[in-house]
Amino acid sequence: MITALAFLLTLAILIVVHEYGHYRVAVACGVKVLRFSVGFGKVVWRHQKSPAHTEFVLSALPLGGYVRMLDEREGPVGPQELSQAFNRKPLRHRAAIVAAGPLANLLLAVLLYASSHWLGVDEPKAVLGSPVAGSLAERAGLRAGDWVQAWQDDDGQWTDVRSLNDLRWHLTQHLMAGRPLPLQVSDADGRGNRQVRLALDELGTQQMDAELMKRIGLGAAYSEPVMGEVKAGGPAAAAGLRQGDRVLRVDGQPVADAQALRERIRAVVHDGQSRAMAWRVQRAGQEVELAVTPRIVRDGERSIGRVDAFIGAPPAMVTVQLGPIEGLQQGALRTWEVSSLTVRMIGRMLIGEASLRNLSGPLTIADVAGQSAQQGLAYYLGFLALVSVSLGVLNLLPLPMLDGGHLMYYIFEGLTGRPVSDQWLARLQRGGVAVLLLMMSVALFNDVARLLGLH
Repeated sequence: MITALAFLLTLAILIVVHEYGHYRVAVACGVKVLRFSVGFGKVVWRHQKSPAHTEFVLSALPLGGYVRMLDEREGPVGPQELSQAFNRKPLRHRAAIVAAGPLANLLLAVLLYASSHWLGVDEPKAVLGSPVAGSLAERAGLRAGDWVQAWQDDDGQWTDVRSLNDLRWHLTQHLMAGRPLPLQVSDADGRGNRQVRLALDELGTQQMDAELMKRIGLGAAYSEPVMGEVKAGGPAAAAGLRQGDRVLRVDGQPVADAQALRERIRAVVHDGQSRAMAWRVQRAGQEVELAVTPRIVRDGERSIGRVDAFIGAPPAMVTVQLGPIEGLQQGALRTWEVSSLTVRMIGRMLIGEASLRNLSGPLTIADVAGQSAQQGLAYYLGFLALVSVSLGVLNLLPLPMLDGGHLMYYIFEGLTGRPVSDQWLARLQRGGVAVLLLMMSVALFNDVARLLGLH
């Protein structure tokens, strides 16, 4: 229920803002707006102050919206209203009206990102768990418990890393640009500063998925190898493990963090057989030796070990909260960065340098909307900003049926002094519909594949 409500609220906000951008600028340019609709299909709610005013409607299918303006190309216009017709307006006015929708989405994103920063978000501190074996992070010298404090830009300037999420964002940007990412790290207490270099330029970005992130190998936030709730009757309980036990060594090898311990448990199964593991744990100031034999479970195509206990203490958290001016600046900067990243990703997909699996559709949006709504208002505002940027950028693409396609028509008209012919408009519209249907089909297929675990 929360997922459905969050998804519908997301659509409603983004559609209303987008169409309001068109509506507001149309009115400012002296164009008569006949209808402002949220949704398509059968009208379920209508409000109109008088026949001379705009009709505001809510329709049954809430997957878009439109603003219908007075236009001689869509029907007869009385002589007294010709000055209010869209097609009679100067080119600069028509272009401004069309561009206003996507720009409204981008402006909304700035305000949403700023609001999220103003409210403050609790995020994991940029203290790293065990890097994946053989990954870029391991080869760069990163290890469990390293605290990433800053990253270096192309001009050699160091910028503070606010949180693990902030680090992942900069990592994604450098990965898309094919640039290495220099980092300044220390131990968890801030001692022993040193510099490392993630060689992201050695990786391709054909598909930005879990497998690529595994090759980078930063992993999750650092978590102490402490036992949480122990399930009665499971291998951990049978071995005598208790909640609060801190695992020091397994089979004589030190345990770096909870992630490393979980990996050792999973990897204990060989040839369909599990074995006893020698654990040394710290309990109430004393060290205790225990023999733990994980049970065998299936995980896809392979067998892994489980001990039926929660492993790992909650990661250290930091509150990322900014003041009014800095929050607004960061909102504008993040909107620009996400817009640029989106355009680059679309460009790479078009030329085959990035996989079409990166496209997401309504099912993924609905799922993430529900998750972010459950995490709190600040998280949901950040998600809403991300989708608003995506909608704004998508609508500015030079495809017929989209606002960007209409802007391309106006550029042609401005350069040649004449509008695109009706014959070419019809051809381009058909091509635009085909491209959009193809994109929607791929996005929906990716959604279903992710839900089924195929991606």
